[in-house]
Amino acid sequence: MPHYIKVSQTASTNTYLSRLAATLPGGTVIYTPSQTAGRGQKGNSWESEDGKNLTFSLLLKRPPVKARDQFYLSEASALAVVEALSAEAGDNFTVKWPNDVYWQDKKVCGMLLENSLDGSDIATCIVGIGINVNQECFLSDAPNPVSLINITGHEHDLEALLKRVCSSIEQQVNSLDDDDARQSLHRHYMEALYRNDGAMHPFEDASGHRFMATIAGIAPDGTLTLRHEDGTTHDYLFKEVKHIINDTVL
Repeated sequence: MPHYIKVSQTASTNTYLSRLAATLPGGTVIYTPSQTAGRGQKGNSWESEDGKNLTFSLLLKRPPVKARDQFYLSEASALAVVEALSAEAGDNFTVKWPNDVYWQDKKVCGMLLENSLDGSDIATCIVGIGINVNQECFLSDAPNPVSLINITGHEHDLEALLKRVCSSIEQQVNSLDDDDARQSLHRHYMEALYRNDGAMHPFEDASGHRFMATIAGIAPDGTLTLRHEDGTTHDYLFKEVKHIINDTVL
């Protein structure tokens, strides 16, 4: 059962939790109505209007996966958000690799998982999540944000949604000591994956080269395999390739 600690303001819930992780039990959740310097993948920032959204971090200790299989934790976290948001606002939520959550072609959630290792094991995993909930307007230059209130037209209970997401993450992670559960989780992740429809879609690699490809698979370490138009397959790590949506690289 998660244990929730609310702080009035912090720069980053991941940073706050990482400083205290050694003294806190697994399942601790730090959340705040005012995050001033939220972090995303590879140093990206996260905009959040005070009191309107969910910005929180969940501490997992000794999760039942090896470091080489750490992407299962990302899959579990992303799917927990998809399930919770679908219960609030219906279908059309997907996971854009590696773990952004989209509604149609717009981003409603971002997350950052930070692991500390003990040999081949994961000692701690801090799951940092930002979900756009009741914010109606976005002021940053982010190209495609959307919130639940934009989708449904009404406000949503922040703490109820927080508890639904965190409980689901814990439940799914605790099941990962079973291989069948891991395989089931991965199948559900692939089914929920944005643009995993067998069609060719536009991508851009780290050198700026644009190409058409379809998603061929994702490895347990999170490596994405794309099948290009010429039939060849190529592997990509995080940030080595991006989707192109309406001529915008995301």
